[in-house]
Amino acid sequence: MSTGERTAENDLERFAPLWGAPASPPRWVIWHPDADTMVFDRRLNLPVPIDDASLAEVLRRMREAGAPESADYPGRACG
Repeated sequence: MSTGERTAENDLERFAPLWGAPASPPRWVIWHPDADTMVFDRRLNLPVPIDDASLAEVLRRMREAGAPESADYPGRACG
C-alpha cells in the first residue's frame, strides 16, 4: 500500500484531536440539537464537518475519551 492511499483508518486519523483527553474547558463537545448529533468546536464556535461514514466512530472514540455531551447549545452567542 502506498503512503498516499486513502483508507478508512486514515480518514479517521484526521479527527484524532477530537478524542484526545478533554481540556478544561473542553474545546470539542458532542452536541444533540433536536434529533441530530454532531461534534461542536467551542473555540471556532461552529460544528465540526465530519462525513457521515466517520461520524459514528468519531463519536464512539470521543465518548470513550470522556468528551462532554449535551443538548444545550455549547457555543457563544453569535453576532
